[in-house]
This record gives sequence, structure tokens and C-alpha cells, in this order.
Amino acid sequence: MTRSCIMRILVLGGAGYIGSHTALELIKAGNEVIVADNLSTGYLKAVPECAKFFKGDLHDFDFLDNLFKSEKVDAVIHFAAFSLVGESVTAPLRYYDNNLCGTKTLLEAMVKNSVDKIVFSSTAATYGEPKNIPILESDPTCPTNPYGETKLAMEKMFYWTARAHGLRYVSLRYFNACGADESGEIGEAHNPESHLIPLILQVPNGQREAVSVYGTDHDTPDGTCIRDYIHVTDLAQAHILAVKYLVNGGESDIFNLGNGVGYSVREVIDAARKVTGHPIPAVETPRRAGDPARLVASSEKAKKILGWKPEHDSLEEIIASAWKWHINHPQGYNG
Repeated sequence: MTRSCIMRILVLGGAGYIGSHTALELIKAGNEVIVADNLSTGYLKAVPECAKFFKGDLHDFDFLDNLFKSEKVDAVIHFAAFSLVGESVTAPLRYYDNNLCGTKTLLEAMVKNSVDKIVFSSTAATYGEPKNIPILESDPTCPTNPYGETKLAMEKMFYWTARAHGLRYVSLRYFNACGADESGEIGEAHNPESHLIPLILQVPNGQREAVSVYGTDHDTPDGTCIRDYIHVTDLAQAHILAVKYLVNGGESDIFNLGNGVGYSVREVIDAARKVTGHPIPAVETPRRAGDPARLVASSEKAKKILGWKPEHDSLEEIIASAWKWHINHPQGYNG
């Protein structure tokens, strides 16, 4: 990368799972990275050594104001949001406070400091129970849980702020992030863990007896939920392409990110059995509140406009990369 192409990017939530992988990929490409995180769910060990780190909260206007003044950035990538569907159903006000109020403060600080480009980590949960498969960006948005509702409201906040203040944004609605960096040095670590592949891999790692299958009566071929699984490094590359798109003058837009292929919970468990060589017992349990039966993306728009193409789209490759991380870091970043 030539010197003129180097970007200076602020990654909010860059100590989290997708944020840390995106920060790493930005640095690999020769960019300058500033990470800001309150470490409520992220880990300092996940932040790349070459990144400049600031601990602070999105609700803190003075922190953000000073950050924008001291670190002149070309664009912001925003990962700083709570993201557990089940928790959002039982604690909706916590999600509205963190996701919406925090983003409002962020946008106030950006407007004040004339920072006018942001890439937003959104979600397929904005669609709710989709009417069509694969899902298009133009399909109706009708979230079935507060997590999806807050992310959709954040998108609308960007839209109206853009109209009023000249901000340009890209919202990336993605599906099930999974896998880990090829080095095996950073990966997925949530406490408590709620994502399917890490939960499955806890069984061969000796951390649980069996994996739970939530709902076997969905309107799918084997009765279990179908999801579109996308490698975290491919997601990271999409965020970088979205920043470049904005830096090069691209207009505000929304893009789906997925592999366009859906796998059921049973299929993911079977693939993990193959990768790990472990039987991985499964226990059937009732459905979870707010879980759509199928979520599969059409990513044709992102491929056409951003030039994005998933490079790690094999389910077994995704699980193998996650297994490399989890087997060497059974306690995540706390081990």
C-alpha cells in the first residue's frame, strides 16, 4: 500500500470480537489504528500491539470530544454496542441506553469535530422474520427483539444525522460472525458465551457435557434454525472496503454481508464433529424468544459496489479456525 493510501481509523469497540479482527486487518494493510473501548465486554489482550488504545465510554462526550481533537481520524468504525438477543428481551432498557444513547453522544462528538465518515456494525436482526430468502437490503425491516430494534434505530439516527449535517455512513447488516484469525492468537470470547460455534466447541474442549439445540420445530428441513455463517476475517475486510468506499466519495448506503448459504444448527454440529473428531452430544430444548427460523443473506450488492468477496466460506474451514483458537485458549483471554 502506498503512503497516500494509508488511512487513520478509529475503531470503537475494537477490543471486542469483530472489532479486534478488523483492527488487525487494518494494521496488516498498513493503516494507522486507534482503538477505543470501555472493556465492559472486550479484552485489552485482543487489541493489536500496533494500535493506539484509549479506555473510555461512548456515553462520555468529553472523552470522545478530546479523542477526536487529539487523534485526527479519516473515519470511524462503530462496533460499540451490546449484542445478545436473549439478554435484550429481558433487559431492553439496558440495550436502548447503551446502543442508542451511546450512539447519539458519538454522533454529537463527530458533528462537533467535523468527522464525517462512519461504518456501522449493524445486524440481520433488523429484518426480523424475513419474508424472502435470501434477504435483500430492500426487504422490510421488522425486528423481533430489542437488539434488532436498537440497531435499526441506530441506522435511522445515522440517516437523519447525515441529512442534517452532511455525514456519510455505511451500515453493514451481517449474519452469524464466526471463526478466528489464522494465527490463532485472537478469537471469540464472550462471557457468558451465547454464540453457537463456541458453545459447540466447549464440548470437545471438556467445558460442557453437551450442546443445547434451541427449538426443533421450526419451519426448516430438520426443524432447527438456519443461519448464514460468515468468517470474522471476511467481515473485517468488508468494513475496510466500506471505509475506502466512503473515503473515495461513496454515498451513504446499507449492505448485507453473508455467504448466501444457510446451515441448520444440526448441520453445524455435524461439521464440528467432523473437524474435532469428537461425538459432541446434543440436547434438544425449547425455542428461544425472538429467534427467526431462517436468516440467509444476499450479498450481491456488497460484492458489486464494495468489491467484497468472502474468502473463507467453507463451514469446516470456519469451524477449524475457531477450534484452533479455542483449543489453545480454553479460557479465552483469561487463560
